[in-house]
Amino acid sequence: MKVLVTGGAGYIGSHTIIELLQHGHEIIVVDNLSNSSAGSLDVVRKLTGKPVGFHQADIADRTTLDGIMQAGQFDAVIHFAAFKAVGESVNEPLKYYQNNVGGFVSLLELVVRHNVPKFVFSSTAAVYGTPPGDRVTEETPTNPESPYGWSKYMDEIVLRDCCAATTLHGTALRYFNVVGAHESGELGESPLGRPNNLLPLVVQATAGKIPPLTVYGTDYPTADGTCERDYIHVVDLAKAHVAALEHDSSDGRNYRVFNVGTGHPTSVLKLIETFESVNGVKVPHVLGDRRAGDPMAYFAAPDKAQAELGWQATKTIEDACRDAWNWQIKNPNGFVKENS
Repeated sequence: MKVLVTGGAGYIGSHTIIELLQHGHEIIVVDNLSNSSAGSLDVVRKLTGKPVGFHQADIADRTTLDGIMQAGQFDAVIHFAAFKAVGESVNEPLKYYQNNVGGFVSLLELVVRHNVPKFVFSSTAAVYGTPPGDRVTEETPTNPESPYGWSKYMDEIVLRDCCAATTLHGTALRYFNVVGAHESGELGESPLGRPNNLLPLVVQATAGKIPPLTVYGTDYPTADGTCERDYIHVVDLAKAHVAALEHDSSDGRNYRVFNVGTGHPTSVLKLIETFESVNGVKVPHVLGDRRAGDPMAYFAAPDKAQAELGWQATKTIEDACRDAWNWQIKNPNGFVKENS
């Protein structure tokens, strides 16, 4: 297939492109590089030995996107381009609704206009908010607790309704906590500014780039008293996108939603201990009080993805910790070189 990948220069997008290329798909990337680097695509080309087309453009730039899609005759769009910091979304909600929802609608209009048959959407477990139980299925009630979560859920509704009204086949993948890096150590997460997620914070604290990590709450009724989450390796997640793209959608259902996770919770302290063990390092951290709004524990029920897409996670938390540190050691400044 010929696939347009929005936000393809980012962390998840670039790893997904590797898997897509290895499955024989032709890739064109659109990315405004607001929180990514074109250097990631250079690495993708190097690792795969295959070409990747690239346009630096914003998804809200209708004229440019219209021209790209007119010339491209795409078989599918995989949409990653979005702002994703929960805290920032609380402080700047209009920024998130304008980009994540307004930009999404603009893109989807062009997808329909140019008769692109498939659309795979990067959603999030944040649509569930604080779930009523620790095991989260696709039927768990949605209750977003941030503008970021709401923006993704709004996009799901728009995509669902669009698929119902047209011939478009859409899939929304609700990610849990994405971690790790490519096993080569050449491609990984390179956030601009302080990261928001636990494993990148562990990596940067260990590297001395940020102060010691704070573990928020050690008195939860869990095995070691700390919060538990489902951590999915970015390469496993990338393969889920390929499975969604290649899935036979001839059963009459135009729209699907899947959780993408391991189905196994890992506590904060367990992740820190694992990182230390597999890499032979010490993670500077301090124990703190609970943080308001943090659910005690939740993890994906990935049964539906396994049954319908034939996908399941195969990489472990040990793999994720090893790969994330390998990326940091080989690329201490991410895609920014020392002499730049």
